[in-house]
Amino acid sequence: MAKPSTMLEGLKKLLIEGSASTQEDIKQHLTKLGFDVNQAKISRLLRKIGAIKASNEFGQVVYCLPKEPAPPQAKSTLANLIIDIEANETVIVIHTSPGSASLFGRLIDHNLAKLGVLGTVAGDDTLFVMPRSIKQIDQVLSEIKELLRRL
Repeated sequence: MAKPSTMLEGLKKLLIEGSASTQEDIKQHLTKLGFDVNQAKISRLLRKIGAIKASNEFGQVVYCLPKEPAPPQAKSTLANLIIDIEANETVIVIHTSPGSASLFGRLIDHNLAKLGVLGTVAGDDTLFVMPRSIKQIDQVLSEIKELLRRL
């Protein structure tokens, strides 16, 4: 398994596994991945992604991601509507808060040439982005992340 590129990605993967019952568990996991983290940062990250405590399949109470993200706060930036961005060898998939995918599709469609994108297909909370060339998918992914980071 590849090392997550950000602390937030590492945290999300850990919560999906459903094995972290304390913030200390989370700290140890993220430290093993090479991230410098403390309890305050963990608390902020858990709040940012809307983590909750629930019982896993073994009956243990653990931190996990909610089935549906909490609605954004009025003071939130657009970038906070992005839940995850992933890519394989042919397509980029952006997961957003419910109802937000078309907003980001429109933003990317407005910048097709600059980003190296053929087009987008948006659902309610999922956006598919087709790069102009699959050979450039890493560069297109990087350009999209940079565009979204500036929001």
